[in-house]
Amino acid sequence: MQLRIALHSTAFEPLDLLRRWQEEHTPQGHSASAAEAHFIGRVRGVAADGGDLEALELEHYPGMTEQQLEQLAQACCIRHNVTSCLVLHRIGRVLPGEAIVLVAIGADRRGPAQRCCQELLEALKHDAPFWKREWRTDGSSTWLSGNTPL
Repeated sequence: MQLRIALHSTAFEPLDLLRRWQEEHTPQGHSASAAEAHFIGRVRGVAADGGDLEALELEHYPGMTEQQLEQLAQACCIRHNVTSCLVLHRIGRVLPGEAIVLVAIGADRRGPAQRCCQELLEALKHDAPFWKREWRTDGSSTWLSGNTPL
């Protein structure tokens, strides 16, 4: 299984990075995976309390975060018997509309690809060691203690 995990401190264009990942997994013009599942998450412009959001700030513990993300991804990929996995996640200050996460899964069938992608997203949302702070347009901020609903 091919696994790539990366944290980005600056904005990234998920479709460009997805295309590059697909090209890397296309030996001699043939896709290595018969099925792919993708998810792109973007920051909403609304804070948890309904106010206008200026930015979402993500803090992490370097080294530990990457290790935890790799463990989460590996476990999901093994459980669903997929062939490849890409996880790109933002850290630092992320503006509304910017991509915060890209997950791509390659598999032999659509079912395993879709199930793995869904499970991995939930694992990232609930188990990844990120601390999130919402910055509102009025200058106030709040550390989030929970996750957004599915």
